Amino acid sequence: MIPSVFEVLPGGALRGRIRVPGDKSISHRALMLGAIADGVTEVTGFLEGEDTLATLAAFRDMGVDIERDGDRVRVIGAGMTGLRAPSGPLDLGNSGTSMRLLCGLLAGQSFDCTLTGDASLSRRPMRRVTEPLARMGARIETTAAGTAPLTIRGGGPLHGTDHVLDVASAQVKSCLLLAGLYADGRTRVTEPAPSRDHTERMLRAFGHPVAVDGHRITVGGGGRLCGRRVEVPADLSSAAFFIVGATIAPGSDLTIEGVGVNPTRTGVIEILRQMGADIAVVNERLQGAEPVADLHVRAADLRGIAIAPALVPLAIDEFPAIFVAAACADGETVLSGAAELRVKESDRIAVMANGLRTLGIYARPTPDGMVIRGGAFTGGAVDSHGDHRIAMALATAALRAEGPMRIADCANVATSFPGFVDLARTTGLRIEGR
Repeated sequence: MIPSVFEVLPGGALRGRIRVPGDKSISHRALMLGAIADGVTEVTGFLEGEDTLATLAAFRDMGVDIERDGDRVRVIGAGMTGLRAPSGPLDLGNSGTSMRLLCGLLAGQSFDCTLTGDASLSRRPMRRVTEPLARMGARIETTAAGTAPLTIRGGGPLHGTDHVLDVASAQVKSCLLLAGLYADGRTRVTEPAPSRDHTERMLRAFGHPVAVDGHRITVGGGGRLCGRRVEVPADLSSAAFFIVGATIAPGSDLTIEGVGVNPTRTGVIEILRQMGADIAVVNERLQGAEPVADLHVRAADLRGIAIAPALVPLAIDEFPAIFVAAACADGETVLSGAAELRVKESDRIAVMANGLRTLGIYARPTPDGMVIRGGAFTGGAVDSHGDHRIAMALATAALRAEGPMRIADCANVATSFPGFVDLARTTGLRIEGR
């Protein structure tokens, strides 16, 4: 079990060769598509985190036969219409990916289903998926605030519709594409900028056509999926904490093996390189439908930059770690166009700004981003507000701190990286869990 408090001593360097857990986004999607496919889907490298296990439990509750042995999962597909009504609400814990994607998949089923989550997930906005689904014919009930619990009324026909998204969001896009599998005609989703394309790649791998024309993605209804083998690469979002740690800590020399380097996810690498980071992408290869590589990271002097808006959706989950890098850079780093950060597991703009200021860094939040001036971390007590990525990002800041750090409310690190403390210790981070 992940401890609720991290205590980290200052200094140190990160060295060695490590592998971080499997990609969370791909693990979710492998379960979902495997569950509605014909035949067997074998998944290796599955992330054993609370979020993905919530997805696994939800499909078991809907009658899907799933066997798990550590990070190996075998899904006996129920087919497109083989899911069964669960005996009660599906509790998705803290997993926004599970809730939003399942909204689309379950909108086309014949039964009613209620989706619930923990206090954090129950505050996250769901109208961004329920409203476009309603235009397709879905019937989904929310709270007055547009949040969970969500009750999805099955049995009604869905119709293919054109959707133009205001904000690039892989979760919203994927939700609508999954609903499109059950809709009459074609479902088209147009994004203002590219977001991660794991759903499109995996649908093709499972045998379902997907058309991509620039920022427009189209799927047709009435098809079928065929079970297959899925090798899940290491998660770049989890690797980001070690990439930043090795970059900011003098004397670091770290290799992270088998990381997914899907071009819709590598914004963190590009942003850090523009800041001066020494990141070598080596041993590149394809692992099923996804590109994979080893990342060799050495310590480097960083400089502040204005982060290009086009890179924001390609690094949306990695900004807590990037903010720590910016705090160690010479000069000012400016982020804009990232209002999406305010509706994650926490308001990541506000929480990270507060944490950085507590540690002695100039950090000025804006409605859609932040201005950070490089400085020295003083050490001290900060609160992650139950956000797994903020807890891990602040832990890496201790590598450049002048005094010990204590980070509260860290238990949710188990949602994406249950072995974080132990792995971080092997690389040289002086961290203890309480």
